[in-house]
Amino acid sequence: MSALEVVLVRYGELWLKGRNRIDFERTLMRNVRRALESIDPAVELEREHGLLVVRPTQRVHDVARRLQDVFGIASLAIAEAVPSERDALTVAALALLRRALDAYPRERVVRFRVSTKRSDKRFPMKSPELDRHVAEHMPSDLAGRVKVDLDEPELDLGIHVRPRTSYVFAERLSGAGGLPVGSVGCAVVLLSGGIDSPVAAWLTMKRGCEVVLLSFHSYPWVGEGFERKIERLGRALARFQPRTRLVFAPLAEIQQRVKDTAPPAYRTVLYRRMMQRIANLLAEDERAGAVVTGESLGQVASQTLENLARIEEAAELPVLRPLICFDKPETIALARRIGTFQLSIENEPDCCTVFQPERPIIRGRRSEVLAAEAGLDVEGLVAAAYAARRVLDLKA
Repeated sequence: MSALEVVLVRYGELWLKGRNRIDFERTLMRNVRRALESIDPAVELEREHGLLVVRPTQRVHDVARRLQDVFGIASLAIAEAVPSERDALTVAALALLRRALDAYPRERVVRFRVSTKRSDKRFPMKSPELDRHVAEHMPSDLAGRVKVDLDEPELDLGIHVRPRTSYVFAERLSGAGGLPVGSVGCAVVLLSGGIDSPVAAWLTMKRGCEVVLLSFHSYPWVGEGFERKIERLGRALARFQPRTRLVFAPLAEIQQRVKDTAPPAYRTVLYRRMMQRIANLLAEDERAGAVVTGESLGQVASQTLENLARIEEAAELPVLRPLICFDKPETIALARRIGTFQLSIENEPDCCTVFQPERPIIRGRRSEVLAAEAGLDVEGLVAAAYAARRVLDLKA
């Protein structure tokens, strides 16, 4: 790696944050440093005129790829640091252009442009002037390979003019967008083994929430393979936030008691109300401000408007449902993108399959739900399940 190579990180929505922007930037820098710990623990970071400049000591391409998973980053580029002088910038830009053209067939002309952004207004040339200056000094062997196209270039040669050191680059990489994880608080995510809940967790992280993952097991009716699957899903999600905690809580005793005392049609709704109560206890310990589920309106019997209302009535915190209006193909597309789809479709029974009623209630009534719970020691069952929880700290 050249000692002059850096990664330029452009923020996502942080420029909207006004006086609070510095707090968001600090959170982003913390998350970037933690994301790069295993790749380059000695990396240097610097906020510079609306950019975050990442100066790796090694493996600059690995650093750039890892940063694509960090929320709060809109885009990034591997750039060369160059003295802020006209001739030095011109030489560096044309040398970079020559290398970038190697990726295109020699027999065809490549549409290109030079895009200068001048943050240092003391620089003697305005941005369009430097653009023209670089183009006018094109070596003859390159002039025949390129054609200026300001509207739809294939190759956009970027120049950022800064007070002391400027940067030139030829490729822009997409970032994860959103807000830095941890900048807007914490939420508990109910993580099942399906496709939806990992995507809901990812979307919650994208909006700046650190997530604590809560999953339920029903041993001995559901085997240990389910827990191993959930751990793999948790590790896949751990790529997107600085730390990830996965909590397993037993649900078997609750399900047995519900089966013994409640109408079969209401079993699933009652299970989910108990899950909400256990999630509330975890949220209190984790100082979380919401519970997140992967529910989508009308997808299954428990996700009708009436049943969602009955389930949420057991919650003490806001229940966020990022996928509430998603079609299944939209969720699957996101699951593929974030790397959880293949894990989610592994055939491992989960707790929702235990004592599943043949005809679940479609539009649950509050009076009937409360009557069904009247025969349960709700507080005792919830407390016992939470006390028996198992906690794992995960790394990607």
